[in-house]
Amino acid sequence: MNSQQLLSLFHVLFVGPLFLYVSTATSLPAFVFPSLLTLGIILLGYQGYKAYTKIASGSGGYKINLFHVIAVAPILLYIGYEKPDASDFVYQLLLMLAFAVIGYHGYYLIHG
Repeated sequence: MNSQQLLSLFHVLFVGPLFLYVSTATSLPAFVFPSLLTLGIILLGYQGYKAYTKIASGSGGYKINLFHVIAVAPILLYIGYEKPDASDFVYQLLLMLAFAVIGYHGYYLIHG
């Protein structure tokens, strides 16, 4: 199993279900919100760094890193910061991301 398949498997088994759980649960345990805030900060830093190094070196493949910085990390940060008071719209965005993650990475696990 190569690194791309492992990454896809991680997204299908952990990231997608986490996003589904957070976006559809009627009430969430208190530890979920600081965890999402921490995950958002880590994601923003790591993916931002990866995008910067890829752009600075002139290599391609930075668009997925920018997607994480522009779309995924802010949603996690907002939900983690606002806690249960976050807008329903943001939870709907997270639900769409959950289906996108499972579909995109599931496709690459099967056809990759």
